[in-house]
Amino acid sequence: MEKNCASLDFLFSIFILFLVLPISFSQLTPSENRILFRIQQILEFPPALQGFSNWTNFCYLPPTKSLTIVCSENHITELTVVGNKFPSSLSPKPTGKDFVVSEQTLSERFSIDSFFTTLTKLSSLKVLSLVSLGLWGPLPAKISRFKSLEMLNLSSNFIYGEIPARISSFKNLQSLVLADNLFNGSVPDLSALSVLEELDLSRNFVGPEFPSTGNKVVSVILRNNTFRSLIPPGLKNFDQLQRLDVSFNQFIGKIPPFLVSLPSIEYLNLAGNKLTGTLQTDVSCSSKLGFVDFSHNLLSGKVPLCIRSNSSNRVVLYSWNCLSDGDLKYQNPNSFCHEEALAVKPPSMVQEKGSSSKLGLILGIIGGVIGGFVVLGLLILIIFRRMEGRQAENNSYEKADIRKDSLRLAPKLLTDARHVTPAMRLGALGLPQYHVFSFEEIEEATNNFDPANLMGEGSQGQLYKGRLRDGSVVVVRCLKLMQRHSSQSLLRHMDVISKIRYRHLVSILGHCIINYQDYSNGATTIFLIFEYVSNGTLRSHLTDWRKKDMMKWSQRMSVTVGVARGIQFLHTGVTPGIFGNNLKIENIFLDENLTAKISTYFLPMPFLAGSESPFKGVESMDHIDSAGDGEKDDVYQLGVILLEVITGKQITSQSEVDVQRLELEGALTDASSQLLLREVADPSLRGTFAFASLKTTAEITINCLSKDPSQRPSIEDILWHLQYSVQVQEGWMTSGEISMTQTYTA
Repeated sequence: MEKNCASLDFLFSIFILFLVLPISFSQLTPSENRILFRIQQILEFPPALQGFSNWTNFCYLPPTKSLTIVCSENHITELTVVGNKFPSSLSPKPTGKDFVVSEQTLSERFSIDSFFTTLTKLSSLKVLSLVSLGLWGPLPAKISRFKSLEMLNLSSNFIYGEIPARISSFKNLQSLVLADNLFNGSVPDLSALSVLEELDLSRNFVGPEFPSTGNKVVSVILRNNTFRSLIPPGLKNFDQLQRLDVSFNQFIGKIPPFLVSLPSIEYLNLAGNKLTGTLQTDVSCSSKLGFVDFSHNLLSGKVPLCIRSNSSNRVVLYSWNCLSDGDLKYQNPNSFCHEEALAVKPPSMVQEKGSSSKLGLILGIIGGVIGGFVVLGLLILIIFRRMEGRQAENNSYEKADIRKDSLRLAPKLLTDARHVTPAMRLGALGLPQYHVFSFEEIEEATNNFDPANLMGEGSQGQLYKGRLRDGSVVVVRCLKLMQRHSSQSLLRHMDVISKIRYRHLVSILGHCIINYQDYSNGATTIFLIFEYVSNGTLRSHLTDWRKKDMMKWSQRMSVTVGVARGIQFLHTGVTPGIFGNNLKIENIFLDENLTAKISTYFLPMPFLAGSESPFKGVESMDHIDSAGDGEKDDVYQLGVILLEVITGKQITSQSEVDVQRLELEGALTDASSQLLLREVADPSLRGTFAFASLKTTAEITINCLSKDPSQRPSIEDILWHLQYSVQVQEGWMTSGEISMTQTYTA
């Protein structure tokens, strides 16, 4: 009896101990509790922070996609908050007081200075991640008060001004991510950050010099900025560098040959710059190099042998240079690169040339050789250059358009470029890992296939809305196979399907296979689990007046680039390619970040009757001479989507396609095309687009809608033109031709 009582006392003591432990060892200090509530208030109660109460034990909150709080010794060491205020990828640069808040930013009451004054009181923070919260204003220098910070992520906000120089005081900083903001000016010297491994400044307005960092970095992402310098030779010492992306800037000079041979390099993207000269053909490539893109530069000569010989093991993109090997249809003539290269001399060479000219002028005057003629010539030259300077200042972008037009407005757009080795597998990064579900998980997700969750029903089965155990919402497709198939055959096909995952597709997250042995014919049911996209369709954003004001031209172009990339993945990202995908605008979904996702694409499931795709919609509109050519069908259907994006008019029949196409084509060929094209465009777009951007998109749309399938462009060519249209729009917006009010009141 005494032993039993002793055992009960021991168990009771253990029970009491477990009750006391969380309180005594993991309770935040009262001051840090108050700070979290103050942060909740300053951030205007974002969804991630709305569940706070006086009884919340912050150190024991389970981590979610939108909120993670980690504590150590009664102090917060990690704070991650993800909101739903996403900036446009083409936001213009504000000018301080001219910044206008919008629905995607915090209100005018918000003070970024007060916010960081409060935040820096969490003195033990090692990880700070504040993403898509609508933060706006210049980043205050007081951010340097974080003495222990190891990771800083302020991406997808509206923070403008220069990056504070004091950010270099974070001696323990390993990751600095400031992507998708409005930072401008030069990047401070970061070489003092000796343990920095990740630097991501993509999609800002920083430049022109390549940032200085320590040589321990693993990833440097500078994409879509205003860098205009040589690629520094010091990168040769970056032995741990795995990923370098400097695409879509204005980098000049030659490509250093050591870049492809860095011992750890895996991903190298130099596309969309003004790099010149020849590539060293005998350079050796790193065995780890899996992706190389130096397309859309001014390069000549031949592609290095080590890249060409191992092309089956890596993605290599080098079109639209002046290279003498590869498919010459996708290269510019040598004269194009030569003429363009003359305008992009390194600044040092320009200065030397200027100095030499001044010296020659002085010697000439001293020598008295040409005397008064020199004086007269100088006066004429000064007057001429002043006049030329004013004209260049007013028309610089139009001149850039003319240079591009020599390439872009070829008599016949190029076709059949889909044989380039695909780079699209990288687009699956960030998607949940593919999962084989149990039937119990499917039942739980759909609440035992509750009729209230039924979204639709077709010849192949039902479509249910469900919720997984981690809280994510999904779509479950039930497919019944009424004939016997071997397990190996089913699994082989599911293995193929599991690889069709891309950020611009409504991706498959997993499957479940159930065999019913009690049926005489051995019936089987397959459940396909897709991601659920909740922000409506592209058509609804164009035609619903409650959403229409949100879709400015820059956003429409960003969406169409996403659609084109999704099609490119279907055509070239898997082998063999997937064609005939029944692309329609009402089947293009947008997520909360306005990322385009194609929902109707043909899944390779030949064990279904008629090889019908389980996620395919109704038959597409008939069009002339396109039967049997799925690739060109997809291009035509993309043209119909682009037509509706431009005009804003809902298209439901082939006759409406023909009418709108003829109207658009007439506007392009008429002498007064600028006025007519503006009239054809959606009236809600007026004042928000660059004419050259609209014209480029209209031209590629007309070619997509060609009656002769052989005349339709390849998806690579379409994607290039759309990306160029985006660059034109971005340049127009940053040139001051559009007011902040027009952009941010969207």
